[in-house]
Parts: sequence; structure tokens; C-alpha cells
Amino acid sequence: MPDWHAVVMRKGSAEEPLAALRHALDDLTSRDLDRLFDDQIETAVVELHALGDRLEAAWLRHVEELDRRGIALLAGYRTATSWLADRCRLAWRQARGAVGRARSLAVMPATATAFAMGVVGTAAVRRLVAARNRHPEHFAEMEATLLDAAMTLPDDDLRKTIDYWSQAIDHRGAADDARASHARRHLHVSPTFDGTVRVDGELDPESGSVVVTFFRSLPANWTLDPADDRTPAQLRADAFVDLCRDALDHGDLPVSGGERPHLTVTVDLAALEGRAGHLCEIDPGGVITPESARRLACDAGVARIITRGPSEIVDVGRRTRTVPSATRRALVARDGGCTWGGCDRPARWCDAHHIVHWIDGGPTDLANLQLLCRHHHRQAHELERAPPGG
Repeated sequence: MPDWHAVVMRKGSAEEPLAALRHALDDLTSRDLDRLFDDQIETAVVELHALGDRLEAAWLRHVEELDRRGIALLAGYRTATSWLADRCRLAWRQARGAVGRARSLAVMPATATAFAMGVVGTAAVRRLVAARNRHPEHFAEMEATLLDAAMTLPDDDLRKTIDYWSQAIDHRGAADDARASHARRHLHVSPTFDGTVRVDGELDPESGSVVVTFFRSLPANWTLDPADDRTPAQLRADAFVDLCRDALDHGDLPVSGGERPHLTVTVDLAALEGRAGHLCEIDPGGVITPESARRLACDAGVARIITRGPSEIVDVGRRTRTVPSATRRALVARDGGCTWGGCDRPARWCDAHHIVHWIDGGPTDLANLQLLCRHHHRQAHELERAPPGG
């Protein structure tokens, strides 16, 4: 293994190398990339990434020096983290992480030197720092071995190597970490100001593997339709929505207010006829388009509510299915699944689509119905948007 402690230091002011670096970056920014050959672009991408890692190492080295000297305190800040967050315009979490890594690297000489020389990258260093912070008393003895692994292994293999090392020296602690990881699991589903819904969360490795395995089981384009141009991210989003919809349709969910939970759409007759500007809302998402309401009404339970003015309810009719259960069974027996050319989605994941919408006088019989998966049901309504129908 090379002697990473043999470092040549250049004396001089900090401004000189920074000025040279600024000039070099100015040249790179103004470079005419159209005049470069493909191999030059490839080389530049790789080298700039490596240089970015070395700049990160140099930055953290300076952060550690700023912290060690107490410069932030002398400038009136409570901590180096608050100085960094303010002066470098970082989020507090980013600033705190940077100060923590800088302090750790100060007692990880071999790792710090390899990082500064570009032998290991930022991702590997973060893993080594985490390992050192978890087991500081053992890391010093194993730094050279773990650093060698960081220089030779892909990131995923390095993570596994460090995890096995951590288990070997502290099995009880590893079990505690696994329980803590499970306790941190969360899922947020938050309506945003523009009516969309943001989904984000975190799962422990076991639970996350279940979700990842499910999404990996999806075919590359999920259907055989050559015109299906959805991205992998869109396919995952559609699969997630279909799972939730299937649970609402077929799952053993608790009853609330005498009914199983489901989507609720409140819509004026005029909006259902396809005219914009009238009451057309979904709970809790907010305002939706008349086209969306027509698509949802194709195969839904509908209750008539008569009002006097915008808010006084005069009469509420009984909810009825637009497609009765017997008709649905016959439709499934006839179509089998989605009838869109090339699509192989089974009937369980399909809506009963009115070819001529019932609001336009289309009958709810087999001749006017076809099974369409949710993706192609949306497409069918978009194709028929003007004139309204379907």
C-alpha cells in the first residue's frame, strides 16, 4: 500500500492557489464544448468529477482549521456550523455534516491524505467517516484495511464490507442499529399548494427491499403497447397508485360511517357534461378538470344531491353503481382484461369504460362498455376530449 503520509506542502498565501483556481474555472466555463471530440468530453467528465472530490477534501481541511482556531466564535457566531450555514449559504443539516466530517478527518490521517490526493472519493470518505464515528476505538487499528477496501471496491460492496466489520466487532450494537433504522421508518403524503400530492419517506433495509423487489418485478414498459412511452419513474408512480386503488376496491379495509373508504368527487351536472368553470372537486386533492370527473364517473358509485343555491341541500338520492356487479362480471368474462391494443393488464386492474358516456345518453350495457386499465382509460378520455364523451 502506498505511503499516503508522504505529502509535499507548498508554502505561500491561500489567495494565490485560489486565484489560479478561479482563473482555471473561468476558462472551463467559457470553453466551447462543441469543438471537443467525444473522447475529450469523456475524459473531462471523469477528471472534473475527480477534481470535485479533491476540492471537497481541500474545503473540509480548511473548515477543520476554521473550527480548530475558533474563527467562527471570534466573528460572533455561536458555532462553526452556524458560520458555515450563513457564510456558505448551506442548510443547517449540510453545515453540521460538513463540520462533523472535517473533525473526523482530522483524526483519520491516512483517509484524509488519500482523499486530498484523489485516491478515494467523497462517497467512500463519508462511509469511512461514519464507520469511524460508530467505532472510534477500533477504526484506528483498521483504517488502513478499510481504506484499501475503499480504493478498490464499488460503493455498494464497500457499504457491505463496513457493515460486516461493524457486526463483527459489535454484534449487539449492530442489532440496536437495525432496530433504530426500523424505528425511523416513515411515509409522508402531503397535498401541495398547487393540488398535487407529494409522497416521500424512508424505510429500513428489510421493508425497503420488499418495495424495491416489487418495483423491479415490473416489466420494462409494463405493457406490450409500443406506444406506451411512460418513464420508469412514471411506471412506479402508476403502480403505487394501482396498489392503493386495488386495496380500496378489493381490500379488507375498515368501515367508516357505514361505508368503506373510497374517493369522493363532488361535481355539478354542467361540469360532468364537460363544461369548465363549474363545481368539480376531489377530496382531499381539490379542483380537478371535468375530463377527469367524466373518467372517474365511468365506473363509480353515483349519488344525486339536489341543492338550492350553492350550499342548501334539498334532496339526497341513494348511491347507485354506474356499472352493476352483474354487468361487470359479464364484461370481465367477455374482455378478460384491458382491451387496448397490446396491453395485458388483467381485469382486476381495469375500469369499465363507457364508449359513449352515460351522461351523454350512452347505455350501461355490454355493447357500450369495454375494460381499460387506468393508464389507457385516461388516454381514451384524452382522445375523446372534444367532443365530450366516453
